Amino acid sequence: MTTSCVKTLPGTASKRQIMAALKKDGAVILKDILSPDDVATLKGELAPYVEATENGRDDFTGHFTTRTGALVARSPKCRDLIMNPQILAAADDFLLPNCQRYQLHLTQVIRIKPGQPKQPIHRDRWAWGKYLQGIEPQLNTIWAVTDFTKENGATQVVPGSTSWPDDRQPGESEIGYAEMSAGSVLIYTGSVFHGGGANQSQSDRWGLNITYTLGWLRQEENQYLSCPPDIARTLAPDLQAMIGYAMGSYALGYYTPPLPAGQGPEIVPPDYALGARTGGSVFGSADMLEAVSNSQPLSKRVESAD
Repeated sequence: MTTSCVKTLPGTASKRQIMAALKKDGAVILKDILSPDDVATLKGELAPYVEATENGRDDFTGHFTTRTGALVARSPKCRDLIMNPQILAAADDFLLPNCQRYQLHLTQVIRIKPGQPKQPIHRDRWAWGKYLQGIEPQLNTIWAVTDFTKENGATQVVPGSTSWPDDRQPGESEIGYAEMSAGSVLIYTGSVFHGGGANQSQSDRWGLNITYTLGWLRQEENQYLSCPPDIARTLAPDLQAMIGYAMGSYALGYYTPPLPAGQGPEIVPPDYALGARTGGSVFGSADMLEAVSNSQPLSKRVESAD
């Protein structure tokens, strides 16, 4: 019996190579993006939180699996991964055809402990139910903080399953495993069927799940609570915008500070909560209005070696 495999590209792969693999299979591995020192730093920052996290309480979250979030607030190295230029260049191509701006969807360390069975195969896009059809709502990554092997719970992936009906179940020969060395990253779409693997080893498997979604959808991890303004105002402006402290479109995301009458503005963008000031009561900029009128993204990264 032939088993599917997840395509692996070198860490220097171009955007064109990455996008071709995503179009064909819905998933691809980039090998050894992070150095051993980067991995050690990342694990050191995350370890106190991961070790203090309790196991899941149902079959999907995993009775021998822990899930640790709020990583923008907790881990400087995680912030670097979120803004990785290679990943964002792919996210630009994948998400910007359907939004003016995309945003961070979630950050989570998934630790699969020994004895954890396979997670049910699923699509991540089901976070919004099965209402969205004909559009790709998210692009995902799992960074290997430890080596991923089939024995220790490497992610199950079904290459080529992005166009399947929601109720189709993969056969064993159709399931591949994202086996990769620590420092590598699995990139996969919200429509590809996948699930955590079974850990039949004697050690934990750590994966850092960072995902991105269209700016007009609700985020799975509520970034405004996981990274509130007192922490978010210390971050770089591009990261502030990525986690949601920016208008998603001309009239998407503003708020009114609940101040006494006459003591504050009525319509301000989210970054007002971080100290930015606006000249008056306005939804978004003229550029945003033009972008939404023409169904164009606000910006797009350019990769020369694509």
